[in-house]
Amino acid sequence: MPDFAAFAAELGIVFHNPDLLVEALTHRSYLNEHREYAGAHNERLEFLGDAVLELAATDFLFKKFPAKPEGELTAYRAALVNTVSLAESAAALGTSDYLLLSKGEARDTGRARDVILADAFEAVIGAIYLDQGYAAAEAFIAGQLYRKIDEVIEKQSYRDPKSRFQEAAQEKRGITPRYETLEEVGPDHDKRFTVGVFLNGDEVARGEGKSKQEAEQSAAQAALDKMGW
Repeated sequence: MPDFAAFAAELGIVFHNPDLLVEALTHRSYLNEHREYAGAHNERLEFLGDAVLELAATDFLFKKFPAKPEGELTAYRAALVNTVSLAESAAALGTSDYLLLSKGEARDTGRARDVILADAFEAVIGAIYLDQGYAAAEAFIAGQLYRKIDEVIEKQSYRDPKSRFQEAAQEKRGITPRYETLEEVGPDHDKRFTVGVFLNGDEVARGEGKSKQEAEQSAAQAALDKMGW
């Protein structure tokens, strides 16, 4: 069993109820594989943490950019709290070393691991909120995410990848990208989609997500990275 107290120390938080942190780091797959485990998985805390994160990020951006319109603020927020951004922050904290996962999920890499890390990051926010209140949760979010906004703006990563890839493909190749759903797995409440993006019938890249739209955006970003656009 991981040393959850060590992870709490990494976060700089002394939990009144340490079980909340353990729950935040417990993936559903671990319970499926360990029927004797008495704890809960992290999906409820993820749900709560997502809402706290959205409020905190919205408040931060609203105050930092008083002249920006709603559309730009929405785009900034989406780039700041997307799966890749949250997974990067979770990885930087060493979250992978403390996750409770099934053997299969533990072997996941790439996009699948990013989703697990991002979900756990939101669940940790939910745990902090329940244990310490909004101010502590917001302080944690600020320390992990707010500094990224300058890079988001500099790299224009707030513009959605599908739009950027379409513009680049049309400019450089004279082609409009086509997206195709390649795989759809999981129960209705936990679907995972794999989408490929094609240029002239040639697959450029693939992406995964909880919805077709998310998977398309992921595929577009992967294509941008692969093509160097």
